[in-house]
Amino acid sequence: MPIIDHNQLPEVPWRPGYRKWDVTLEEHGVSSSLSLNTAESGTGAPLHTHEIDELIMIMEGTLEVRINGETVTAEKDHTVVIPPGAEHGFKVVGDKNAKLIVFFPHMDPYSPANTTYLEGSRPA
Repeated sequence: MPIIDHNQLPEVPWRPGYRKWDVTLEEHGVSSSLSLNTAESGTGAPLHTHEIDELIMIMEGTLEVRINGETVTAEKDHTVVIPPGAEHGFKVVGDKNAKLIVFFPHMDPYSPANTTYLEGSRPA
């Protein structure tokens, strides 16, 4: 059973002002993706869809979240639940950086088969 030390995770190149570390890897024998993320105010994810569920747990900070044309604010200690096919994106708002835990039930959630970008582009 793998026990993962978060302090030893390699950073995954992502977006300017948005940092990501994958907790789960294929070598762990799992099929789901869990990542730790930090994002500076004003950064986030452009509008996109996934063919799979996405869960974003907000551990610190505040997000302005767009889901299927509706915009809401979500703060620390809330989870954004995004069903398959939902058009969504978010931006960190306020003075604080955001700390997020992101879960997908697939090891490669950002592959072209799983994600379509409606605005912007795929991360680095």
